[in-house]
Amino acid sequence: MYRWEITRAALEQRVFAIIRSESYDQAAATADTLLSAGLTSLEVSLTTPFALEAITTLTREVGSDAIIGAGTVLDAASARMAVEAGARYLVSPSLDAAVIEMGHRYGLPVFPGVSTPTEMVRALELGADALKLFPAWSHGPRWLEDVRAALPQAPVLPTGGVTVEDAPEWIAAGAVACGMGSVLSQGDRDVVAKRVADLLARLADAGE
Repeated sequence: MYRWEITRAALEQRVFAIIRSESYDQAAATADTLLSAGLTSLEVSLTTPFALEAITTLTREVGSDAIIGAGTVLDAASARMAVEAGARYLVSPSLDAAVIEMGHRYGLPVFPGVSTPTEMVRALELGADALKLFPAWSHGPRWLEDVRAALPQAPVLPTGGVTVEDAPEWIAAGAVACGMGSVLSQGDRDVVAKRVADLLARLADAGE
């Protein structure tokens, strides 16, 4: 798959799950629950113990049914390790040109972290495939709507504090997709499945 194809697939549902766990086993269990609930895109944060091993295992197990990315990629060395582990996209809380360069060198889309219009423009100039607005809670959908009036070409991914309730508001304000963590995976498998199904339907409606 080309970068644009991976980007489209990773963001197709307008949400991607973020797994940041205290152990490999916990990360694997959370991923299984979310994937079984119907999500097709998730990132494993490199702050998770044995995150690279988890990415390798998940990528092998899901095949073409889902897109597995690496999160909290802070530098070129981490980006290269994520590439070798089989990650299909890279996400960072910060803007680092070397991470974008490394990801693109191997055909992976990169979603760097931004928090201001200046950083958004700089990220676009560096070739970022989408922009992770982080932390989203410190801004809000109205802020994004105002910024996108000036920067309509910016594909923004609000992440950090996005809830199931306000995710549709972000999409309606112009966000391409939302990154969501533990708020998605709380509860048993039935609860998660119902929450994900409801969220996907609401996001689809908000994007029309």
